[in-house]
Amino acid sequence: MTEPLIFGAMVRTLGAYPSGWRHPGAHRDPAGDAAVLRRVALAAEAADLDYLFFGDWLATGPDLEFRDPYLLARIDPVSASLFLAGITERIGLIATVNSTYADPYATARATASLDLLTGGRAGVNLVTGAEPRAAGNHGRDAHADNIGRYGRAEEFVRALRLLWESWGEDAWIADPEAGVLIDAAQLRAASFAGEHLRVDGPLNVARPPQVHPPIVHAGTSERSRALAAAEADLALIATPTLELAVRERADLRRSAVAAGRGADDLKVIVPVLPVVAETVADARVILTRLLELVPIGSGHRERPGYPAARSLAALLDAAGFAPDDSTRAAALDDAVGPATLERLDSAGIAAVSVVARWTGRTASGREPVRWRHLVAAHTVPANVVVGDAATFADHAEAWRDAAATDGFNVLSAFQPAQFEAFTTLAVPELRRRGLLGRSGATLRERLSLPAPRLLHAAPALV
Repeated sequence: MTEPLIFGAMVRTLGAYPSGWRHPGAHRDPAGDAAVLRRVALAAEAADLDYLFFGDWLATGPDLEFRDPYLLARIDPVSASLFLAGITERIGLIATVNSTYADPYATARATASLDLLTGGRAGVNLVTGAEPRAAGNHGRDAHADNIGRYGRAEEFVRALRLLWESWGEDAWIADPEAGVLIDAAQLRAASFAGEHLRVDGPLNVARPPQVHPPIVHAGTSERSRALAAAEADLALIATPTLELAVRERADLRRSAVAAGRGADDLKVIVPVLPVVAETVADARVILTRLLELVPIGSGHRERPGYPAARSLAALLDAAGFAPDDSTRAAALDDAVGPATLERLDSAGIAAVSVVARWTGRTASGREPVRWRHLVAAHTVPANVVVGDAATFADHAEAWRDAAATDGFNVLSAFQPAQFEAFTTLAVPELRRRGLLGRSGATLRERLSLPAPRLLHAAPALV
């Protein structure tokens, strides 16, 4: 029998689509994030999803309002995980840590604590950072280069594992008669010294139930893929097509084997943004509204950080229209007629294809494609699946059967309604088809990961 797919919820309280916060009824004030986190966590656990995933970003600025509003102000991921540890009972909690700026001892301590408090439900997503402004927030003049960041990340993983292993499995004797609390021979120092990091240890937190909480990593560079293949338990890849996902998953699995691991030791996860409703038509109405709520036009161009490419003029430039073409006089809400569609080059055709797939609108249909839709689809790409429960289940089944992924990180365009639509509508269909419903007492077991390879590299303290 084929094992169910892995399903995690990538939690973004202000929604994962840039205009999601504007949708009627959507959560839009970070001051109320606690209530949304609680609501999402309980819905995810009731749906038997495998984990909640909390990303991070170590800076903010007005440009994020248009590009990624959810990054403007967000709860620290470890804090969010600890908050939900006492609210949930079974679901995994994966928190992001930036190894470029974080301290390995503090990270090992926080994640081991989370694992202990949840009975083995912790995971850590290690990132190396891509935001130059983060350097100044951490007292540095510049963001580290790619080589330095990944060199530090590789050492960070080893330091974490050595610290997590500080206490041997039988270190706690707790014999009141003999007056012996620990076996000191099973308390090990990390004794790690690398080019970028040095950690003495041992860790002042007891042995985590999973020993090594699962490590997650995402990235596109050669060094990032190498780190994922050698060290990660989950590799996150963002691929626009099934065919590319098949190739990338196969490449990562081969690299894992080359690094001395089993191919199944590394699970490859892709993001997906389902817009789900009772009917396909209803889901298309939601998606159309999201496109229409994307800020576009001259009214925003004077705002700090407004993306220059998000305009009709920029789309026409990309689609090959001459500077003096009469089409440039069109209004954003004008319909795009068949004659104009025939003049579009690849960029314009791609936008038309996306709009048709997401909304069902065509140039000759009853509901026309408008320039506003094309600009939004062209400048705000996303891995969107629009439809009813069967539509999403078909998508998940096709990707599983093609060996394109081991599972999905589910994003929601806005909270909490769209996530709850996914859990109440799509999840029962996924479960009926055997696509969802894994088991395991710990996150590591639930993800079907092997027992961790213990380092035991450091000598005992006595």
